[in-house]
Amino acid sequence: MQNLHIKRPLEPKQAFQYRGRFAPSPSGLLHFGSLIAALASFLDAKAFVNDHGEQGKWLIRIEDIDRPREQKGASTAILTTLEAFGLHWDETALYQSTQSQYYRDILSNLAQQKLSYYCQCTRSQIKAIGGIYQGHCRTANYKSQGNATRLVNQYGLHQFNDLFQDDVVCNKALANEDFIIHRKDGLFAYQLAVVADDIAQGITHVVRGCDLLEPTARQLTLFQTLNNSFLKCTTPRYGHIPLAITSEGYKLSKQNKAPAINNANPQPALIAALIFLGQKSIPDLVSASVEEIIQWAITHWQRDLVPKAFEINID
Repeated sequence: MQNLHIKRPLEPKQAFQYRGRFAPSPSGLLHFGSLIAALASFLDAKAFVNDHGEQGKWLIRIEDIDRPREQKGASTAILTTLEAFGLHWDETALYQSTQSQYYRDILSNLAQQKLSYYCQCTRSQIKAIGGIYQGHCRTANYKSQGNATRLVNQYGLHQFNDLFQDDVVCNKALANEDFIIHRKDGLFAYQLAVVADDIAQGITHVVRGCDLLEPTARQLTLFQTLNNSFLKCTTPRYGHIPLAITSEGYKLSKQNKAPAINNANPQPALIAALIFLGQKSIPDLVSASVEEIIQWAITHWQRDLVPKAFEINID
């Protein structure tokens, strides 16, 4: 069995330590929707204080494994924007592009334990049978070349308790699917990379947008698969915040060319993000410094005020 190249955090064991993260893709600059997700994950981490008086940690991970979609200079610009908005991270930022050997080791171990297999089904073939892969290649014994790798899904977890949305029930058929963990083009699949890196960074809480509710079900399944086989790990708690959408129903996203937030004047966007997240009794902070706004937000952060909604119109 392969030895896993995991850079585990060296944290004291005496008291629980909250470890959150923000994991942007460098496919474009941060927009208002990105700011909402970053701010929510930051505040949830920094508002936490354990029994030893230790504040939660907030980490940054640059998800740069899909090089064809990467925008030149975006990684540096993202970090610059976070600093301009007072969202300062703990520890060194992790770049997924440095994690390839770690991912390969996990794939190798899954294969050795017969927890994965190669699949040659195309998207169009799967779409033609209803959009849910039915395990056609599980016993075909295809070779790796030119094929995707799928996880043998033993658990199909489709329900979980969310920090903000309470009890979430996902599409059960989709949750039971043998999903892809390594793409046929040779790129590591998002589901594999995100779970592997949450383990490597010791992440305890994941706060992100509601567009990732269903992927969470798959990630829960992968966590359980790894923990019950060869990689002991603790599954994080998940919290999903509403998506910011336009009046046309479009989610603010890099793909939809959402405008970048203004590093030179961050205060209005910070205050708007706090209002979006439902935080109440926000004082007149327009003339306050970024640091003062952030400190107020940490002190007054309340999870239960975050709207229990999939999306919110911001127009």
